[in-house]
Amino acid sequence: MRQTVNLNRKWALVMAPQGIPTQLPTPAYYVNLPHTYNAIDGQDGGGDYFRGTCAYVKKLSFEELPEGEKLFLEIRGANSSADVYVGGRHLAHHDGGYSAWRVDVTDSVSRTGDTLIVVMVDNAPNDTVYPQMADFTFYGGLYRDVNLIGVPASHFDLMHFGGPGIAVTPVVQGRDAHIRTQVYVTDAKNGQTLRCILKDADGRVVSEAEAPADRTEFEAVITDVHLWHGRRDPYLYTATVELLEEGRMLDSVSSRFGCRTFAIDANEGFILNGEPYPLRGVSRHQDRWGIGNALLPEHHREDMALIAEMGANTIRLAHYQHDAYFYDLCDETGMVVWAEIPYISQHMPGGRENTIAQMKELIVQNYNHPSIVVWGLSNEITMKGAEDPDLIENHRILNDLCHGMDKTRLTTVAVVSMCDMHADYLKIPDVISYNHYFGWYGGDTSMNGPWFDKFHEELPDIPIGVSEYGCEALNWHTSNPTMGDYTEEYQAYYHEELIKQLFTRKYLWATHVWNMFDFGADNRAEGGENGQNHKGLVTFDRRYKKDAFYAYKAWLSDEPFVHLCSKRYVDRVEDVTRVTVYSNLPEVELLANGNSLGKQTAEDHFFRFDVPNAGTTKLRAVAGDCVDESEIRKVDTFNEAYRLREKGAVLNWFDITEVEGHYSLNDRLSDILKSKEGSALFGSLMQSMMHQKAMGFEMTPEMMKMMGGFTVLRLTSLMSSMDVKFTREQLLELNEKLNQIRKE
Repeated sequence: MRQTVNLNRKWALVMAPQGIPTQLPTPAYYVNLPHTYNAIDGQDGGGDYFRGTCAYVKKLSFEELPEGEKLFLEIRGANSSADVYVGGRHLAHHDGGYSAWRVDVTDSVSRTGDTLIVVMVDNAPNDTVYPQMADFTFYGGLYRDVNLIGVPASHFDLMHFGGPGIAVTPVVQGRDAHIRTQVYVTDAKNGQTLRCILKDADGRVVSEAEAPADRTEFEAVITDVHLWHGRRDPYLYTATVELLEEGRMLDSVSSRFGCRTFAIDANEGFILNGEPYPLRGVSRHQDRWGIGNALLPEHHREDMALIAEMGANTIRLAHYQHDAYFYDLCDETGMVVWAEIPYISQHMPGGRENTIAQMKELIVQNYNHPSIVVWGLSNEITMKGAEDPDLIENHRILNDLCHGMDKTRLTTVAVVSMCDMHADYLKIPDVISYNHYFGWYGGDTSMNGPWFDKFHEELPDIPIGVSEYGCEALNWHTSNPTMGDYTEEYQAYYHEELIKQLFTRKYLWATHVWNMFDFGADNRAEGGENGQNHKGLVTFDRRYKKDAFYAYKAWLSDEPFVHLCSKRYVDRVEDVTRVTVYSNLPEVELLANGNSLGKQTAEDHFFRFDVPNAGTTKLRAVAGDCVDESEIRKVDTFNEAYRLREKGAVLNWFDITEVEGHYSLNDRLSDILKSKEGSALFGSLMQSMMHQKAMGFEMTPEMMKMMGGFTVLRLTSLMSSMDVKFTREQLLELNEKLNQIRKE
């Protein structure tokens, strides 16, 4: 029988070794797996985290070996390339940091003494292995489990793209499901047999069949099938295949599966089991504060619990293959999943074979998960332009590969905002989604819905969704939120507006917030806390749910609740302050120091109260049996602890002189350009920008419209990342000129 021994304990870590270790280092620095060597430097900002080779060295005793004629080392995740040496022999090389892979070590492991295992892990930059350019940290290390598997000479295949050795394809027809179970057996012998058993969720056998071991496929029918129906009813069956010899079991593999139908319609959106099932959810990265990507099962469970609490029914697992355990959780919880490979941001002509290899592993290893409905081909891959013939051909190859390996699912891409909706590469996948940040990176929130309406009008036969949207928020606060201030209040406002626009357009097949959790992006220097992307609805450490989290809970969750917003914004200067309450109940009452300020109803689940602000006021929101409390306090001057002062900024917005009735750097470019004087002032600058490429894309009129939503100060700040620098003196001189132009 198959035996699996976990090898996570006690690996010696050697940073940047001079060669391949031939013995345990002395002294040794030991770590337990999962482990990343970038848990700290990959989250502290500066873009200077270590990217290179590290050696993980383990002395394996023969007493630790599992029984079996064949032994396989299983590595569940090593980012991003790795080489395996066992007993001094180089046995394998693997490119791709997010999938599982195995190495046959049978002839290299000592059955009588110790064996030295060395895994050289390398996350250094190169031009062949994806990802190489993206807005997240490429943590290096052996960051998932490592196992040693012992099997008989005849066994279910362990080398078929790291897969489980079994592929289950349910096809629902009416009230029944036709189940095709394909098996992969290595070195089957005459006289050996296979037994395939299907069981329901209660363990009752619903089908059983036996055949010679050279048979590769079983057919069965489940009558009156119990459908997997997302969050409403995530019902799972189990398929088990046993390899037998003279009645004795040699090997066995099992996989859960679900029976469901789905369709994605350009007008009706996502349809599950014949019923409209709007997909409204989030994207997820796999890392945590102080841990990096070396997550434990309890971390995955907590993430899923938070996503489920919010009421989401779909997750985009970006931007790479996630841990197998999390896909299992998606099946169990009923999340509809978008799974993708890290073909992201920058097309590399030398990386085609790697995209193919990573896609094969993604599909084979995750084929049996009913939660997965689309395979993602790429993300924002046209940052440098959409016309590259090699890029287009790469997508055609991947698209054909997906359909050849899996005829039950669709393909998709996540498209960068400025990509023309008529681009040729968008005609390749079955469905598409766009990453739009109107209201954060240019434009304003009101542009989101109309843009998708325009797409739907011009391309009515292409299903369209939203693969990313969001804005950053830290512990900054204001009563007058504005785009780019990084306050919790602006993030809440932004998502309120996006919820109302996106959730009411049924043709959008899926919407995925970017992101469920703050995540590591060591190159980032935004919001006053470097090394992170703060677009999460929940903080990096999972300890604080931002107000926007509850805005979604109000729309998506059936669990009754009430939430007082801006709890961390206590000190306020205004005599009457606006207080927002979120609830999925129809009526909310707000009490201030025990005195009722009235009851309100709100169809959009967002309740607003004007609260007198004097002294300290205890607030109490009541909705049905649900209660939430907070307090505010009157102060004479604004508490500067609530205000972001950007580190290294040439100017902060509050350092800018404003003249009443006149423009300043804090005004939107689009407003300034409405005036004759303002248009003349910026004419030469805009003309120059119209004739250049910024970040690899053309400065089109549509892009100019997006940029018009920026304040001049924020626009100049963003331009600095494109090597268009402005000094403090230049900005102050420009502001002085703007102060002389009267607002229209």
